[in-house]
Amino acid sequence: MTDFRHGTPPRRARRARRAAAVALVMLGLCAGGMPAAAATAPTPTPTPIAPTGMVEFTLAPVGEGIVSPGDPLAVSLALDNGTAVATTPVTATLSLGTTALRDRAALTAWLDGESASAGLTDVGTVLLDAVVPGGELVKGLRVEADDPTLTALEPGVYPLAAAYETAGVTTTSTSAVIVPDPAVSGVGIGVVVPITAGPLSTGLLTAEQLAVLTAPNGALTSQLNGVADTAAILAVDPAIPAAIRVLGSAAPDSARAWVQRLVDLPNSRFALQFGDADVAVQLEAGLNRPLRPTSLTAYMDPADFDPDEDAEPTPAPTATPAPDPDAVVLPSMDELLDIGGARGAVYWPAGGAATSGVVSEIGGITVDDQTSLTLLSSAATAGGAVGETVPARALVDEADVLVYDADASRALRDASLEDTARRGAPLTAAAAYLAFATDESGGGPLLVTVDRAQGRSNVALGATIGAALRTPGAVPITLSGLAAAEASPIALTDAAMPAERVAAASALFADEAELSRFATILDEPSLLTGPERAEILQLLGAGWTSDDLAWNAAVATHSQETTTTLDAVGLLPTDSIDLYGSNAGLRFWVRNDLPYPVNLVLYATPDNLRLDVQGENPVVATASSNTRVEVPVQARLGSGEVTIALQLRSPASVAIGDPMSVDVDVRAEWETFGVAALGTLVGALLLLGVVRTVLRMRARRKTAGADAEDDA
Repeated sequence: MTDFRHGTPPRRARRARRAAAVALVMLGLCAGGMPAAAATAPTPTPTPIAPTGMVEFTLAPVGEGIVSPGDPLAVSLALDNGTAVATTPVTATLSLGTTALRDRAALTAWLDGESASAGLTDVGTVLLDAVVPGGELVKGLRVEADDPTLTALEPGVYPLAAAYETAGVTTTSTSAVIVPDPAVSGVGIGVVVPITAGPLSTGLLTAEQLAVLTAPNGALTSQLNGVADTAAILAVDPAIPAAIRVLGSAAPDSARAWVQRLVDLPNSRFALQFGDADVAVQLEAGLNRPLRPTSLTAYMDPADFDPDEDAEPTPAPTATPAPDPDAVVLPSMDELLDIGGARGAVYWPAGGAATSGVVSEIGGITVDDQTSLTLLSSAATAGGAVGETVPARALVDEADVLVYDADASRALRDASLEDTARRGAPLTAAAAYLAFATDESGGGPLLVTVDRAQGRSNVALGATIGAALRTPGAVPITLSGLAAAEASPIALTDAAMPAERVAAASALFADEAELSRFATILDEPSLLTGPERAEILQLLGAGWTSDDLAWNAAVATHSQETTTTLDAVGLLPTDSIDLYGSNAGLRFWVRNDLPYPVNLVLYATPDNLRLDVQGENPVVATASSNTRVEVPVQARLGSGEVTIALQLRSPASVAIGDPMSVDVDVRAEWETFGVAALGTLVGALLLLGVVRTVLRMRARRKTAGADAEDDA
């Protein structure tokens, strides 16, 4: 995030510590009957702050610097001491220019401290007391309505500066005063505010994260509080309500209340891409249309969607069978992503920049008979790049676009991140840019954004939206009003998308395609492909654009996790096998590290005809375990070595895991030799038995004959 700075830069980090002093200053500045010189607030007790090595001085007008005839000019001056030594007391002088700035280019140069401060008239002074190291001081200064310099101002934007001198060095902070032009009125202004949860690498927010974000002081709660009771146009990340709804009854109560409150808000709105994914980088990476989530079933537990036991089922017509009241019905994708009354086909590239080719590609998308709209920053247009005001409703070739004022939007974003009176500095800058825009719009509507950022308080966000909608001469306009306005043709600057970001997106898409093929091993491939798509969209989220280092690390981690998933199923290594006999079954093991059972076919191919192998062997590998598969084989042409090539494939014939080969030493003739040897042995034993029997019988006869002779 870039800080909004005039002269010596202000700091946003010290917000809560300044609140008490700021409140006293504002009460004093807004009260009447005050001396023209200055109103001072007591110096608050210093609170240690992170050292910056500099003293920061900020001029912040009250009321966005808008001074109508008869109104006084009130400002606050803030001094932050980020050094290791105390400051010395100084007198600050407030000066006002009497010649209006000619255009927004002159305003930018003035606010950036790049133009001379000649021609300013001193209109007040105030003493800035010494500030201890790490301390801060806020003081107010008021110029009464009857001051001659103030009363002489005609409608326009005028330079305003505050300065002090110490040790021969002058420190200046610049701002502006806006005198409204009563001739400008009825200019529609839309304020787009994103409702996002920041960058994620997981597909959806968890229940624990949602409980924190939707708590009374949570970031998502602050965003809804900030837009409530305003006419802001909401740009909602549909992944947030989806994360709540997939939890069913297990969702935190605060999260369910949050999503209901979102749906009930009357604001016009549109859905960002899931995860606030950058549509431009997707198309630059070669896609024809932006990605959408495919399935979120993997995140749902049917037990959290049991029908209410106390609810009476709606009677069905007699012509159709009555539905099962106990059947679990999971919400559809449209129900999960619903943000409530949104206009479809609105796309907001990160940073509001896209090439003409990308915008034309988006322009051809139609959703529910609605033509697409692309939100672009005026800085991405040829006119806006040279300081011209660009109308909100425009055409790029034949594509419909909405263009938001880059200068005013940048200032509004900075203001939304500031919780003290210093918010007046960026709010005044926004009001000054809008003063030029309303004067140059020709009566056409204008658009601004409070662009994506994290860490906003509801007070700062609400005050920023309110300030934008209070632009003199402007009236709030809805998204449908902007879409219906007359379009003007514009040209884009065609800034190239960073090549490394496009390359990373292409790699993510390639990994997803490979995982989709791998997922054909599941009965429900969406259990793998759904989370993969959701995570890719989250990684392409606009919230990552401000931190390339963290984004590169998240993409690398996701790539490694995808590789791990693709390697989760495969064959376990098998040693060489000795095969004795002509018929047998070879055993192999399939490893499945997935939490789901998988359907596979083991293909076995021998490299010669010695072995007849069953080529296709279906197997269902159980979840998170090793499963045995037996491949029948038959020896055909005697002994020898055979190499069997093994490859697992899905039922869709997608190769799963690396191929493997196993050597089989076939000794089929040993079976014949063994049978012959056994037959010979048995025959020999039988012959031996016969011979012994004959010999015994002969011996008995001889013995019997001898006994008979003896008896005779």
